[in-house]
Amino acid sequence: MRDGPAAGLDLVDAILANGDLDDYHLAHSARAELCRRLGRMPEARASYERALALALQAPERRFLERRLRDLPA
Repeated sequence: MRDGPAAGLDLVDAILANGDLDDYHLAHSARAELCRRLGRMPEARASYERALALALQAPERRFLERRLRDLPA
């Protein structure tokens, strides 16, 4: 975040490409937020949906559902 959302997205994408955190909902949630900040709504939506599919805790699921609802069309 220090270097902006594009730099952060590059880092998150590199980590996810490695495959180590592909099943970690917070990695996908972070990616979604960075995409949202960059105005890349289809990618943000896909990443939030992936995070939601992986999240097990009800509060985290509610947060992700709310973020999905709040995305511009």
